[in-house]
Amino acid sequence: MTARLVTMGRVDGPWGVKGWIKVRPYTETPESLCRFARWWLSRGGEWTEYEVAEAAARPDSVVARLAGCDDREAAAALKGCDIGVPREALPVTAENEFYWADLIGLRVVDEQGALLGEVAGLLSTGANDVLRVRQDGKERLLPFIPQVIRRVDLAAGEIRVDWGADW
Repeated sequence: MTARLVTMGRVDGPWGVKGWIKVRPYTETPESLCRFARWWLSRGGEWTEYEVAEAAARPDSVVARLAGCDDREAAAALKGCDIGVPREALPVTAENEFYWADLIGLRVVDEQGALLGEVAGLLSTGANDVLRVRQDGKERLLPFIPQVIRRVDLAAGEIRVDWGADW
């Protein structure tokens, strides 16, 4: 697989005895993961492609049966695997809407032009998302809110923020 894969969930374990798996989705809604006909599964590096034979959204999870996964033991062997889909398979975002995967690795610069670091990840706090910005082995947390995030320029690989370098 040469396409860039975006992690969309994780296999929690088997669901029933006929090869179904229970998935913890990382998507905004569980239904989002169900629309993909193919998933790539990985446990620490190597991705393997699977056809999704059936999938159903639950309130906080997805249950699915993958082609070739026909019993509980096969489903249990997938526990802990990350689930990915190609980045280009994701829907186009609206203006000022971003996939977390697109933000990771961007430079974070304050309004005076000082480099604060690179986005190492994001956290969801319930109230708002938070950028994890890493520089020189240190990490700072910046709220992903309009008062702080002034501009996200994916083409330039940069996020401009209203945040002091000494904060």
